[in-house]
Amino acid sequence: MGLTKQYLAYRAIDSFNIITSGRANVNFAVVDKTEGRYVAAPAAENVIVWDLRMGDRKLTLRREKFEVTSLRVSPDHLHIAVGYADGMVQIFDLSSDRYYDPICTLALHKNAVSILRYDLQGMRLVSGGLDTELVVVDVVEQAGRARLSGHNAAITDAHFLQRLVDESIVVSCSKDTQIKFWNLETQFCFKTIVDNRTEVWALAFIGNLMVAGAGESGMNVYRLRKHDGAITETLESAVEGLSIDDEDTISPISVSNCGTIQRAGKGRTVNLVTDPSERVISCHGTNDLIENFYICTPDEVKKRLAKRLKKEKKVAEDEGSDEAKLSTEQSLSDEIKRLESIRAKQKIKSIDVVLGQNQELRVLVSLANNSLCLYSLEASIKTRKATDPSAKLLRSLTRLGHQSEVRSVCFSNDSLAIGSGAGESFKFWDRDAMQCLRTVPTDYILCSKFVPGDRYVLLGMKSGKLLIVDVAAADIVEEIPAHEGELWSIAILPDQKGCVTGSGDTTVKIWTFELIDAGEGAAQTKVLSLLHKNTLKLEETVLCLAVSPDMKYLAVGLLDATVKVFFLDTFKFYLSLYGHKLPVICLDISYDSNLIVTGSADRNVKVWGLNFGDCHRSIFAHDDSVMSVQFIPRTHMFFTCGKDGKVKQWDGDNFEKILTLPGHIGEAYCLSVSPNGRYLVTCGSDRTLRMFERTDETIVLKDVQEEEREQMENEQLATGEDNTVPLLPGLKMPSRKTVGSEQSAESILECLEISKQFELEAEEKPELHPLMQALQVKNPEDFLVSTLMRIRASDLEEALLLLPFSTVCEVLERLPTLLTQRPDQLELLCRVTIFLFKVHMKPISAAKNMKPLLVKLLSMLKRDVGQLRDVLGWNLHGLALLQTEVEQRDGVQLFREATQTRKKRDKKRREASKRRLQIQMV
Repeated sequence: MGLTKQYLAYRAIDSFNIITSGRANVNFAVVDKTEGRYVAAPAAENVIVWDLRMGDRKLTLRREKFEVTSLRVSPDHLHIAVGYADGMVQIFDLSSDRYYDPICTLALHKNAVSILRYDLQGMRLVSGGLDTELVVVDVVEQAGRARLSGHNAAITDAHFLQRLVDESIVVSCSKDTQIKFWNLETQFCFKTIVDNRTEVWALAFIGNLMVAGAGESGMNVYRLRKHDGAITETLESAVEGLSIDDEDTISPISVSNCGTIQRAGKGRTVNLVTDPSERVISCHGTNDLIENFYICTPDEVKKRLAKRLKKEKKVAEDEGSDEAKLSTEQSLSDEIKRLESIRAKQKIKSIDVVLGQNQELRVLVSLANNSLCLYSLEASIKTRKATDPSAKLLRSLTRLGHQSEVRSVCFSNDSLAIGSGAGESFKFWDRDAMQCLRTVPTDYILCSKFVPGDRYVLLGMKSGKLLIVDVAAADIVEEIPAHEGELWSIAILPDQKGCVTGSGDTTVKIWTFELIDAGEGAAQTKVLSLLHKNTLKLEETVLCLAVSPDMKYLAVGLLDATVKVFFLDTFKFYLSLYGHKLPVICLDISYDSNLIVTGSADRNVKVWGLNFGDCHRSIFAHDDSVMSVQFIPRTHMFFTCGKDGKVKQWDGDNFEKILTLPGHIGEAYCLSVSPNGRYLVTCGSDRTLRMFERTDETIVLKDVQEEEREQMENEQLATGEDNTVPLLPGLKMPSRKTVGSEQSAESILECLEISKQFELEAEEKPELHPLMQALQVKNPEDFLVSTLMRIRASDLEEALLLLPFSTVCEVLERLPTLLTQRPDQLELLCRVTIFLFKVHMKPISAAKNMKPLLVKLLSMLKRDVGQLRDVLGWNLHGLALLQTEVEQRDGVQLFREATQTRKKRDKKRREASKRRLQIQMV
């Protein structure tokens, strides 16, 4: 038996070209205690924290496969919560050195996460999903607290309502046109607002006002009031049998519609954001207009009301009408003032606002064309003239990425640079730094190739033109009207003296390179030009072409699903390769001119012999059209990419798939292998350019296939998707069952089995089980505690739910010993005990032998929890005493920030008194 063929693995290095993706929102972030400079933006499956001042990346938070659909920076700016398309939520610590490792991963929804929102303290997080459910998470405990079901469509926004009332309330809105108020203690909805005729897309809270943005141009404004407990009922209503509305008796707040804010923008309200100080509210629709509104302070409201009444009285006097009819009550127009609107350059995807000192409002805008902009605006109640606008563009991030989807990529001949062509420009990238070096504005590019020497690049355009671009000058040297239809493909001749182009006008043209004189006098230089040599006319549109390295054959892929092979020198017909059912989109010829590989829209890749035109093998390669194929230089291995987003490596000799690389979210359009065979770059519809590098790690095919099979098995839950408890049909867990929770339940069962065996052989002093040795424990009690500690906090409840009742009884019987021996893990053991009691209450109370155990556990937990609370109280008050002593001794406050704010306040007061004194003197 021969040796197994080994291959070197390609591994992903990084992705670049993407600045922000439109599916998730953007947020201001604080890094190194600097506010207003850094922003967190979604970038496909990653989150990038950009430094707007320097215009480069500060941090990158990574995850594979699934796109970011929502993100939120915590109120203390230390953490960022990121929601993904698979319903997972990860929380990262921005202040840590290991910021790239999530501090917790929570499986909350079945579908994508649509909204994430922290409470004021940053202790709780509410998450809304496309699966119509809300989940409230305790961030400290890193586990779900409540699952709220009631909406009939995807959740669009959710907020914690921590004003007016003491109860824990969450307000949510959905595409089902309803706004719901939830009580977190009872986990039930106590109030629903149904007066919106269209989907409610966003909510904002300012003081006691709630603004709801719907599918119309108007935004409804509601006033929230604390519900008075004393309800007086008149005698007449009692006699008539009229009762107070049941909803009002249980609702801690009353909600009344107090008006509408009319937007100038078209389409639905997409986003509605307020600044942290709740003075400004900004919104935008489906177009390019951002509208800003200023919420006046009580003093400003009184002034505006007095001014309005004065004006109305004057009008009434002029018209001779009755002044008594004038309303003296304050209206919505007195409280809310429209600020200057900002018009962006493109369609807006997301915004965030922050109000700085001197009433400067900064608006962060994420645009649909892969760019970020930061605008500045003066937020005050002073009226400005239209000729004196205060809105200005401070910074924008556009240079670091294409503003449309990248359709073509190519490597330079020295493998050091990458070229990428899109709908609006061509960019040169440094391969190592992945930084953009040059940008050349152009029309829609379909294909690109570096000319030998790497001084020039050939670009094939959708208009049929062939562009020659000077790399160093980033300038278009010549525009050649090469074809009348789309120029789909360019191939450099192997003798490096010319090129071949194929087009939608059914022609193939051969061109030779020549240097011509440009400029005059001393500035005269030689520049590259192309001389048309020959034309081959065909009957079908040419989609792709390749020239064999031995300069004998020209292979042309056609729209009629065949590949025609001609002799290069005479254009005489040689072979026709037919077998594809749909048009051939890409092809390539191996270095020794023996193999030709073709990729088609029928999802197949075919490997042919070029000598006789025989089909060696047809491979079902992708789940959608195969878009690009290329051989690795000096080998018979090749890469393919398809519209299914995957990038795969194949062996052309034994027709085996070597490996599947982490591909694009959406479609993959083009790939390019570097001339030295070490690097691979791909582009796709997710706006990313992805770089892969060949490593020294060898892979064996059978091992890779086994790993892929295991991965597929792991994605399917062994116990099914349903997570309801047989005896508790109404129980809705705040977590979601995952493969991790199933594995955790298995580990608990295995631990109990090993512990039983160990206790049976205890007299003979048995050897420690390998698992116990791995966890460095010497007795069954420590083994069980270590096993429970290793389970992720978010998976613990789901794992305990999967345990059979006999195992639950066994765990409960061991708990008194665990509480005695491991008081350091009291919190974990408390959680386990309470959850098991809550879920299995009926069978436990029915079992008579469990009663003494319950009494014992109850007394032990009361005692231990009481002691722990005493210790915490003692420590807290001890630290407070130490703080007081330090302050008295040093004469300063311990927390410097409080001191700084006090100094600023004193300084402002002194300046104000100086100004008053100057006015009096004048």
